[in-house]
Order: sequence, then C-alpha cells, then structure tokens
Amino acid sequence: MINALGRPQHVLLLGGTSDIARAAARAWARESEGLRVTLAARPGGGRDAAVAELEALGARVAVLDFDAEDTAGHPELVRRAAAERDVDVAVVAFGVLGDEEQAWQDHDSAVEHARVNYVGAVSVGVPLAELVRRQGHGVIVALSSVAGERARRSNFVYGSTKAGMDAFYVGLGLALRGTGAHVVVVRPGHVRTKMTAGRADAPLATDPEVVAAAIVDGVARRRDIVWVPGAMRGVMSAIRHLPRPVFRRLPL
Repeated sequence: MINALGRPQHVLLLGGTSDIARAAARAWARESEGLRVTLAARPGGGRDAAVAELEALGARVAVLDFDAEDTAGHPELVRRAAAERDVDVAVVAFGVLGDEEQAWQDHDSAVEHARVNYVGAVSVGVPLAELVRRQGHGVIVALSSVAGERARRSNFVYGSTKAGMDAFYVGLGLALRGTGAHVVVVRPGHVRTKMTAGRADAPLATDPEVVAAAIVDGVARRRDIVWVPGAMRGVMSAIRHLPRPVFRRLPL
C-alpha cells in the first residue's frame, strides 16, 4: 500500500517506455527502497533501457508485453500485473501524436489515434478500476493533455481523443469515490519528450521530470486533477471561454 508519506510499494506503468512514466518511476524509486515496478510495454530497446535505469536505482522490475490496441488482452494483463502483489499506483501513459495534418486527412492515422489514445485508455481503465475497487486501495494516474480542453485547428484529432480519455477518467474518479481507490488526471501542456521531438516549444513548455514531480505530489496528496505547469490551469480556462470568433483568430 501507499505509505503515510505517499510512497507506493508497487507501480504499474502502462506505456512503460513513455518519458514521463519513466521519470515518475525514477522519482518513486529514489524515495522508496525496494520499489517494485511492473513495466508494460512493447518489447524492444526502449523497454530494455527503462528496465536497466530503474534497476540501477534499486527497483525490482518485472516486464509485460503490452499493445494498446490489443483490447481483448487488457483484462488479463492487469490481472497478471497484480497476481503477486497489490498495485498501489497504475500510470496510464501511452499514446500517439503523429503528424497533425496527416491525422485528419488519412483514415488509418485518424483511426490509430482513436484506438490508442481513447479506446485503449478506456480498455485498460475498466479492469484497473475493477482491480483497485477490489483491493480497496490504489491510485490510477491518467496522463491526459491540455489539448483536450478545446479543439484547436493545429491538433484537433489528437485533442479530441484526449478530451474523451480525460472525461472517462474524471468520471471514473467520481465512480470510485468511497471505495478507497482514487484517480488522478494529469493535464500537462507541451512536454519535451521523444513524442514531441522536432517540434518548437509551445508557451509554458516543460520537461518530463517536472510532470513526474507533479504526478508524485498528486498521488501523495490525492489530487483529482493536476495541471502542469500550474499556470496552465488559468491559461486554459481563459482559452476555453474565449468567444469562437476570437478563438479562431489565435495562432493555435
């Protein structure tokens, strides 16, 4: 279980090669001696590197093969992750961004966004909710995005999938109240990761370690929604309430 200092003993990373998920796991590993990490990701060099860096910090790491689009296999994967020990924190950190212009003009690209970012996230969310409800404790961390706050011309396909994912996990948090389990929805702005490599920084751009620190704090304090950086909450509130004619003229 998560101890009095907010430190988990067993963390499940769904999308374990995510730069943000890895940064959060490193932060917990430095704080928790003997942290157990179940890293669910596709086999490959990225997963091997993630395992090596966590083991170097003293974590005990188990790996599971994970494909966000293999929805039929998700309940069994969650069951296997918790087979030997309760899951204290599950981080839902997978997603695709891709080329924003291709995403709305190419059928396969658009469908991939929807299947991975929304359908995949819902598919793991249901068995995770069942797990933490049955345990009577545990936190689900859903890595959302400010892109889901209001559809923008520049990335509306990605934003639409994050809007749906965000709404699902906010609702899941409400549904789990009173069970001992909790959901933290994390809404970062532009984060400098391999997913955004080659793109110019947006205003208030930040790094994975900053998002990871916010995740660790959000879990410890049982936050419902975490904005990263914190100033993004006010920015997005203003953008959300702009009249449409004004919003359309913004370089977004």
